[in-house]
Amino acid sequence: METNPTQFEPDYLTGKLLIASPLIGDPRFDRSVILVCAHGDDAAMGIVINKPLGDLTLPTLFEQLGVKCEIEVPERAVLFGGPVDRDRGFVLHTDDYSSEDTTFGIGPGIGLTATKDILEAMASSSPPRHSLLALGYAGWSEGQLEDEIGQNAWLVTEPDDALLFAEDHALKWQKALKKLGVTPEFLTATSGHA
Repeated sequence: METNPTQFEPDYLTGKLLIASPLIGDPRFDRSVILVCAHGDDAAMGIVINKPLGDLTLPTLFEQLGVKCEIEVPERAVLFGGPVDRDRGFVLHTDDYSSEDTTFGIGPGIGLTATKDILEAMASSSPPRHSLLALGYAGWSEGQLEDEIGQNAWLVTEPDDALLFAEDHALKWQKALKKLGVTPEFLTATSGHA
């Protein structure tokens, strides 16, 4: 029996990176790199990891939210996590932080927490080894992500801490492609764009 290459088992893409191709067709996701946080039969959800939200930084956001800081919080960018629920914060972090009730395991060594507890941990004297904060998320309805992958809108690869948590956001797309042995020039040439 032949299988359809766009059919995936539930959780197939959970913990994987999606890399936008020039065929994405949606300017919000142009050159995006997304960590898929959940992928099941009826939907998928991910966080864009390479698009800073203007000049918004962690210290500024923590001050706005009244998060008590035990340490000087690094001047890291707050990211655009996706167009859905943009007022809600999501923190991707290493598994040295975990809350039994609120942390969702994404893959080996990576968790997602969306409560104020993680913000307080990030501002404490024992923060997670690596973390990033994004506002909003990317969401797909049943079969939508699989269809987009079938139309070559996304390339899929494995994440690593260096790529996920690096602060050189402008280079993450190229670095993610490099993991696959693909150059941006190759993608542009094969997609028919100049």
